[in-house]
Amino acid sequence: MKGMTVIVKKTTQLIAGMVFLYGMYVIVHGHLTPGGGFAGGVIMAGSFILLILAFGSDFMHLTKEESGTTMYENLATLVVIFLAASGLLLGTRIFFLNWFPKGTLGQLVSAGMLPLYNVFVGIEVASSILTIFLALVIFKEEISE
Repeated sequence: MKGMTVIVKKTTQLIAGMVFLYGMYVIVHGHLTPGGGFAGGVIMAGSFILLILAFGSDFMHLTKEESGTTMYENLATLVVIFLAASGLLLGTRIFFLNWFPKGTLGQLVSAGMLPLYNVFVGIEVASSILTIFLALVIFKEEISE
């Protein structure tokens, strides 16, 4: 896959950063507004997919052993499991214990550990969707060869 025209590439360069920042916004404000880790992760993955579609598969230097995104996926899952088990590690019998201090209602830092869960679920979802997309791109290139 070689990419698209110069117009599409330049437009993608302008839009992809804004799409990525919007995905981060949805993740960080997920406990205050509709959205959160899953929705923001999908939006963030969409920005990378947009770049790959515009610039072609050479943009990411794809190989059959593509493992960079799966590393982020595994690390984010491990952190979510550790945060969930942290309540057990603190000596309570509660899994997913919200032991962070809760701030003022309606403020950005007001939900204890929930924003942390949103961030790492967003990373996990973004890397999972990107991994699936990259696998499909690699599979398509193998078939066409």
